[in-house]
Amino acid sequence: MSAVPTTTTPDAAPVWAVVVAAGSGQRFGGAKQYAPLAGRRVVDFSIDAARSVADGVVLVVAAEAADDVEPAVDAVVVGGATRSESVRAGLAAVPDDAVVVLVHDAARPVAGHGVFRSVVDAVLAGADAAVPVVPVVDSVCDPHGLPVDRDQLRSVQTPQGFAADALRRVHSSRPEATDDASLVAAAGGRLRLVQGERWNLKITAPDDLCVAEAILEQR
Repeated sequence: MSAVPTTTTPDAAPVWAVVVAAGSGQRFGGAKQYAPLAGRRVVDFSIDAARSVADGVVLVVAAEAADDVEPAVDAVVVGGATRSESVRAGLAAVPDDAVVVLVHDAARPVAGHGVFRSVVDAVLAGADAAVPVVPVVDSVCDPHGLPVDRDQLRSVQTPQGFAADALRRVHSSRPEATDDASLVAAAGGRLRLVQGERWNLKITAPDDLCVAEAILEQR
C-alpha cells in the first residue's frame, strides 16, 4: 500500500498527529505495533495515514525503542506508564502553533485517509473533539446476561481529532482515561461524532494481522 500524498487543510491551519506506539502488547504477546504486515510494520501504515492530513507527526514509543531510526516522522518521544501519559508526552512535542491535533493508535493500521479527513474537518468546523464511531452490530448484554439496546451504543475508534488548545487544557491536570475525547467532553467541550469505518480494526491478537492484510490487499 503506497502512502497517500500529504494534503494541507483548506485554510492552512497547522495539523499535527500524535501516533501512540508505546504499548507493550501484553494480550498480543509482544509489541504488536512493530509486527510485520504486508511487508511493512503495523505502525508504518498508521504513520502514513496520519501523514496524509497532517503537517507533522509525533511518534510515541516505549523507552527501549527511543533510539530507533524513524525517518517518516518529525519527532520520536518516549511514552509513559499509561496511555494518557503517552499522549501527554506526544502533545508536548507538538508545536505551539498547531490548531488541530490528532491522536491515533498505532495498532489501527487500516484506518483510511477518509476518516482522518473527516475528523480534521469536524474540528475546523468548530468541534473541540471529533470522534469516529460505528454502530454496534452484535447483540449485547450486561455482565448478568440482561440485554442492552445496541441501537443506543457506538464503537469508538481513532483517529480522534481535537482543537489543540482544548486538548492541552484537559491534559494540564494530568488525568487518566482510555479515551481523550471523553476528557474533553467531560470538561464541557463540544464533541462531534463522525462516521467511522467498519473495518478500522485495532490489532489485538495475532489473527487480526490476517484480517488487516486482507483489507489492505483490497485497496
